[in-house]
Amino acid sequence: MPATLAQKLIARAAGRAAVRPGEIVTCRVDLAMFHDSSGPRRLKPMLDELGAQIWDKDRVVLVIDHYVPESDDESRRIVKIARDWAQAQQLPHVYDSQGICHVVVPQHGHLRPGLFCVGGDSHSPTGGAFGAYMFGIGATEMLGVVVTGELWLQVPQTIFMRWSGRLAHGVAAKDMVLAMIGRFGMNGGQYQAVEFCGEAVAALPMAERMTLCNMSAELGAQVGLVAPDDVTRDWLARHGAPGVDTTPWHSDEDAPGVRHNFDASMLAPQVALPHSPANVRAVDDLEPTRIDVAYIGACTGAKLDDLRAAAQVLAGYRVAPHVQLLVAPASLKDRERAESEGILNRLREAGATLLPTTCGACAGYGAAIPEGSTVISSTARNFKGRMGAATAQVYLGSPYTVAASALAGRIADAREFLK
Repeated sequence: MPATLAQKLIARAAGRAAVRPGEIVTCRVDLAMFHDSSGPRRLKPMLDELGAQIWDKDRVVLVIDHYVPESDDESRRIVKIARDWAQAQQLPHVYDSQGICHVVVPQHGHLRPGLFCVGGDSHSPTGGAFGAYMFGIGATEMLGVVVTGELWLQVPQTIFMRWSGRLAHGVAAKDMVLAMIGRFGMNGGQYQAVEFCGEAVAALPMAERMTLCNMSAELGAQVGLVAPDDVTRDWLARHGAPGVDTTPWHSDEDAPGVRHNFDASMLAPQVALPHSPANVRAVDDLEPTRIDVAYIGACTGAKLDDLRAAAQVLAGYRVAPHVQLLVAPASLKDRERAESEGILNRLREAGATLLPTTCGACAGYGAAIPEGSTVISSTARNFKGRMGAATAQVYLGSPYTVAASALAGRIADAREFLK
């Protein structure tokens, strides 16, 4: 019978020829990722109490990204637990202060098409951009995975989000996903598999596909997927995973699922208003909105391509005098590449302040957003207090939109500056 990409990935992990939506199956886990916030400080006490061991240390990845650089005693305590436990366990795959987990893990060759992976973070569906079935789980579920290497799940239905046409210059994957969240809401994915497809998706580079899959979490999906292709294969070859076979990993033409169609060529830049990613409007439909802070950061909005997009808008300009432009690259690899390409210099010349390469203000740590400020951010969420200040008014947009808003001093359309 015709099968979806999600069904094929789950069937492989379950050792089955095929699976159907609604079935409950037990899957073998190829990779378990967690970070300093979700991992050792929660797992270590439970493992110690059980007297249990990690089932396969080579399949575990620890990324220290949330509480670094340590800004207070509590951060130092949490990071020390992670570092000490990693050393005691002799974990082979530890990335300490190298960047945000959802970017660092694929950049070090840990993801590839066909894998079944879990992460101790709600934005773990980012891995679906590479044709892997990857989703977030809680600490108790992670304990079971770490000890047994297995996890049960109910096979989801697939919702196909098909995008025809091409995006205009100054419009990005962030705008696509905000438009979908605005249309369907934060429960639009119904804990199902969302597959992004169509001409516009196929034209996206890997970083933009990662943004789509990352924010499938804001759609309420279990997993976000993009079928792997030559773009995937070429990217992985450059990042430690050469020679991958993408051939089996696609949905069959008549695969079952719900289908929604969009036209990328008609899409305008989108902005999510406080305090929900689903509170979305086109940028031109907003009343003039003065901003205090423009933040380019997070796994959703500060990868190399995101930094390039912002630099295109900012080149030759200076940010408005009353605006603080903050930039926190998503990984050290992206930061180093952006430096060598002259991107960071363009950002500095425009008036940007560079922050450490960590989760930072996205999760309300480190350089938190000031109380009472109005913020335009490239992050995934704008829940009240998410970025540290409960009184802050946080708007979400693409890196193009954030950069343009920094120049205008109000929420603005990047296409005004890219003409």
